[in-house]
Amino acid sequence: MAPALVQTILEKAEENEQKALQSVSVQKAVDLTYDLRHLAAFDENPIDLDEFRKNKNDYIAALTRDNAQLVVNKLFTDMETKRVDNVVVALLPKTANYMLPREKSVPKAKPPTKWEQYAKDKGIQKRKKEKLVWDETAKEWKPRFGYHGINQKKDQWMIEVPDQKDPNVDYFAEESEKKKERIAKNELQRLRNIARATKMRLPGTSGLVPNAELNKNELEKAKELVKHSTASMGKFVERLRDEKEPRNLGKKRKFEPNTSSDLSEEKSKNLAVVNQILAARKVVNDTTEDDAIRSANKLKRKSRKDGDDDEDDSGDRRKSRGGSKRPRGGKGNLGSRQSPGTQDKKRKTFKKGPQIGNRTGGRGRGRK
Repeated sequence: MAPALVQTILEKAEENEQKALQSVSVQKAVDLTYDLRHLAAFDENPIDLDEFRKNKNDYIAALTRDNAQLVVNKLFTDMETKRVDNVVVALLPKTANYMLPREKSVPKAKPPTKWEQYAKDKGIQKRKKEKLVWDETAKEWKPRFGYHGINQKKDQWMIEVPDQKDPNVDYFAEESEKKKERIAKNELQRLRNIARATKMRLPGTSGLVPNAELNKNELEKAKELVKHSTASMGKFVERLRDEKEPRNLGKKRKFEPNTSSDLSEEKSKNLAVVNQILAARKVVNDTTEDDAIRSANKLKRKSRKDGDDDEDDSGDRRKSRGGSKRPRGGKGNLGSRQSPGTQDKKRKTFKKGPQIGNRTGGRGRGRK
């Protein structure tokens, strides 16, 4: 019993091993179309519907394995191969059979820095510095920078002090500070170039520049920045009498939930909205024909009264002008460009107004 069981286990293990190590030769009725540049192949053979319907996943896995094996066979038989670190690799072709679209857009050209733009405008050509520099002290050529370079600090054990400078100053510390300033300046310029390229402000800057004169908007912005710089972020800063309260200062927006478990709360909110809309409307009680006629007559009398008040106001304005009522000639004699209703109003106003002076003009000093 035991030997038979062992034999069965060994046969099954051998069968699994044979399945794992399938043959590299795959037979196809129609050969595949290859694009080795993209490691792609196109299978035009018809699908076996019976096998596909029996077990879809196994059929797709077997078909994928066979096609991948054909791509590998084509790659190592048709392409040039070489050995790299004891591994045989195949070189892909430089041209592709199919032009596939890009996943991302074409990268844009890097925007020039401030110095690059200035050099381009002025026609300045960049000259590459030589790597080796002649050292007068050692009488030999040394690298400009790096190991055993000419700018090594440990080799500079003495600094010549001119006659017009103070000999008691530590010029080694001064040179070190200057170098730190140069490094900081270069870093600031680098950040400015990045900010200019991405159209953003540097952190810690407000967009305000120190000018002798600031306009209204800049002054308002500076005021808000100063108030916002307190420990409370400007929340408890006293405001002037007519100063407006800044928006969104220490206030969080509160959003109501879309779904509420309490239906009575939602009902009360909807009723409040409806009552607010109804209260805003003006209710006109014209249910009967008599009430409608009475309301129309009232509006007509009110409009007529308003028209008379306008005529009186225009007459008062004419009275205050004084002077002669005769036309002065010129374009005024060709007729008024106003509407007929306005001309009638003015004519009535002239009749109502008192006579000031004589027809000869002047301020009441006419001929008697």
